[in-house]
Amino acid sequence: MIRIHFFKEDVRFRLVQQQELKKWIHAAIRKHAFELEEINYIFCSDQYLLRLNREFLNHDFFTDIITFDHGAGKKKISADIFISVDRVQFNSGEYGVAFREELNRVMIHGVLHLLGYKDKTKRDQQVMRKAEDDWLGKRSL
Repeated sequence: MIRIHFFKEDVRFRLVQQQELKKWIHAAIRKHAFELEEINYIFCSDQYLLRLNREFLNHDFFTDIITFDHGAGKKKISADIFISVDRVQFNSGEYGVAFREELNRVMIHGVLHLLGYKDKTKRDQQVMRKAEDDWLGKRSL
């Protein structure tokens, strides 16, 4: 059983192809030799995620994703991943990509952070983007 769950807070949103997404995300975790304990994706609004950003990270700006890693040990994935549907919609327009494409990128981005990828430096961002692109190419959606 794949322990990936999808929830929503204060948004009207319907995630399609949930089973395929779960398999895809789980494949990324297995490929990196991690064990999946549980991931909760919570889809929310800009305002909801801004409150979390302020409260937990002391950041006062909009973001598309915040990942809370609850992993109990090395190579174990347990997390809550909050994604702003508003920000994903905005960014899809900015980048000229379909909403679903941008949403999938953000979803795998959160998982890649849990797998040890960083994105603070230019070099880290390049490595992260390549990994995102690689996993986007492996979807069977």
